[in-house]
Amino acid sequence: MKETEVSVHKVNGKERYLVRRKRYGEEETGRMTKRRLTAMARRSAIILLALGSLVVAVGAFLRQKAEATTVISRQKGAVSSDAREGEGARWSFGGPLPGATPFDEALLRKLQAARAGRPAGERPRTRHLNPDGSPKYTNRLYLETSPYLRQHAHNPVNWYSWGDEAFDAARRLHRPVLLSVGYSTCHWCHVMEEESFENEEIARYLNENYVAIKVDREERPDVDAVYMSAVQMLTGGGGWPMTVAATPDRKPFFGGTYFPPAKFKSLLAQLRKAYDSEPDRVAQAAEEITLRIQQNMSQVAPMGIPDASALSQAADYYRSRFDSGWGGMRGGMKFPSSLPVRFLLRLYRRTRQEDLLRMATLTLDRMAAGGMHDQVGGGFHRYSTDQQWLVPHFEKMLYDNALLAMAYLEAYQVTGEKRYAEISREILQYAERDMTSPEGAFYSATDADSPAPSGKREEGWFFTWTPDEVEYALGPERARIVGAWFDVTPSGNFEGRNILHTGKPLGEVARALGLPPEKLRATIEESREILYEARSRRPPPLRDEKILTAWNGLMISAHARAALVLGDPRYAQKAERAAEFLLQKLRKGERLYRSFKDGRAQHDAYLDDYAFLAAGLLDLFEATGNLRWLREAISLDRVVERHYEDRSNGGFFLTADDHERLLARERPSYDGAEPAGSSVEILNLLRLSELTTNEAYRKRAEHAFIPLGGVLRNSPAALSEALLALDFLLDSAKEIVIVTNHSRAEAEPLLAQLRTTYVPNRVLLVAAEGPALKELARLSPLVESKAAGKNQPMAYVCKRGVCDLPTTDPAVFEKQIRRVDPLPVTTGR
Repeated sequence: MKETEVSVHKVNGKERYLVRRKRYGEEETGRMTKRRLTAMARRSAIILLALGSLVVAVGAFLRQKAEATTVISRQKGAVSSDAREGEGARWSFGGPLPGATPFDEALLRKLQAARAGRPAGERPRTRHLNPDGSPKYTNRLYLETSPYLRQHAHNPVNWYSWGDEAFDAARRLHRPVLLSVGYSTCHWCHVMEEESFENEEIARYLNENYVAIKVDREERPDVDAVYMSAVQMLTGGGGWPMTVAATPDRKPFFGGTYFPPAKFKSLLAQLRKAYDSEPDRVAQAAEEITLRIQQNMSQVAPMGIPDASALSQAADYYRSRFDSGWGGMRGGMKFPSSLPVRFLLRLYRRTRQEDLLRMATLTLDRMAAGGMHDQVGGGFHRYSTDQQWLVPHFEKMLYDNALLAMAYLEAYQVTGEKRYAEISREILQYAERDMTSPEGAFYSATDADSPAPSGKREEGWFFTWTPDEVEYALGPERARIVGAWFDVTPSGNFEGRNILHTGKPLGEVARALGLPPEKLRATIEESREILYEARSRRPPPLRDEKILTAWNGLMISAHARAALVLGDPRYAQKAERAAEFLLQKLRKGERLYRSFKDGRAQHDAYLDDYAFLAAGLLDLFEATGNLRWLREAISLDRVVERHYEDRSNGGFFLTADDHERLLARERPSYDGAEPAGSSVEILNLLRLSELTTNEAYRKRAEHAFIPLGGVLRNSPAALSEALLALDFLLDSAKEIVIVTNHSRAEAEPLLAQLRTTYVPNRVLLVAAEGPALKELARLSPLVESKAAGKNQPMAYVCKRGVCDLPTTDPAVFEKQIRRVDPLPVTTGR
């Protein structure tokens, strides 16, 4: 799969557009001027309506000379989070949308009822306002809970959400469908909204000639995957906002991404003309494109279970592209996921190849020192627009931070360096105070843009500083110290402001300031909290407060692993609270929902939701010993086996067998910024096999590897998360059982050794003698016939049921768990 992302930043006072493309784990990055970006957008519209036979009728449009286009609107609206709207006004829903039939009374009543349930003082996100401050326009998206859909609720476009109503209307009106897909913190989605979907002239044309549908890709990854496949096939790239024209039977005949407003308006006219004047050819093209989508998304090329050569080949790939100066992969833009640190750490453990460890630690250190790391509030922004990790795209995603917290925890175990543990703590502190709902679940993301003093939304304003702002918050002397540490200058490094970063070692800065290092460290730590409080008084960026099951599963894993590694039960308590919320609010019977917002759980869950949550529950079981979490993980896997697993060919589908039927049913086969559900579920099965001694789980995991074998042999970097599961499969995983006399607390001397020892391929069971041990034995025969020592916890370290001598000595236990089996010898491909 190929993705394209574009962001705009000022370099030496000029706007530059940074383009990042990712295909099967490989990345291409580069800078573009506005002229080149506009040309890229124009080229992306080159379509073959009937593949190999018909050049689309928009060819004349595409050959026109590019008009000067303002790519970024400077008239940006105010921040629009449900919980942070301005003063209220009387609202009206009576005004018709331009070019659209007025809403009937039933729909108006629904809109009024929805308004009655909204917070007092809610202010619409639109530039189209009545004199009393109420919105001039309101469409059906006002009824939705998705923050992304809500952002478009007051566009003059007659938007529908995805569903039969929209396609029935298209069929009844003999119109094509305009499908627009994005997400709430997507910068270019905001740009296209402000330039085109807030444009009354464009909205009128859309309302008179199309049925327009908005989709939140985070709530409907299945819809996104199908139509992104079409866009990639037709244009060679993809990204968001995604723009697709389709027939009323949901088949695409055009695809692209961002379009400047003049081009978008002309394109709409040309597509409608083609739809009306050549319906048979449009239908033929849509059929051919659909067939290609189905072939691409459902093809299976089994090549057997991969071997250790896939691990070595992946390492060679990363070596060949590693940035030895700044860490990560070479190129102009850097994403944390582009270099899979946890894979490198595992392979270092098996091979002791020092360069693998250096690649991982240098990347973690450079990321932590750069501006991509929020030096004040903790957590990481989504990616860096430069090779130094300095200038980020300022949105923050829950999944990035969960995955990074786990990576830094593992680096701490491998190296013993406390700085990695501290970064994990900072990430989790960020999640707890900025991203946690009152019920204990975790919100999804925050935007890159925030309101500046002018009232306009500007990227990064919330996170950046001037020297005067730092001094006002800290006072002159403390500001002098902090300014030196974070390299705060009058000219700044981002549009006249400063992205805080740490470019020099602590000792060097301390010497330059004439301070003891301990004094400098203490001042910085105290100042961080003061700056955080000062920053919290600024208008914040939009926060997407929907709760996604999959992303919460990742953050539950991060907290549970932190509880175990850092020996802090508070993290486990927070993980349990989030898990309880998901199982109470996003589950009906045995089935999960995908998303929760405004008291409503919606959308059938996907493979990711089951796999990520099950992984989190397994981590929570190991961190707490609470048998409930193991039972719940087993229960979730039963649903996966019944409804998502391909028992004939191996592997998994993204959607359940009783899910809404789309044009194709995706088989996840690559890991991107988020792991594929298939990769995580394979590792879940291997862990369950070890925990329960049930070989059926292992056989299912091996079967699931078969359809991934070709990718793992030819492009192993495309499945970086699956490499973790493969390493587990090819290792002799340790089965660690600790039996105490009375409570888990008694196991502390042994757990202290486990915390500082890197044993990724293992399962852990801790229980006290008596009823708890007997109950655990019903699910895990591993604990049968095992007992505590006399007034001491007893540890049993086993592999495939064969155990070392039990021990109560932490030093002996540490030696047992530290033993590493080398990688199996392979002959390569």
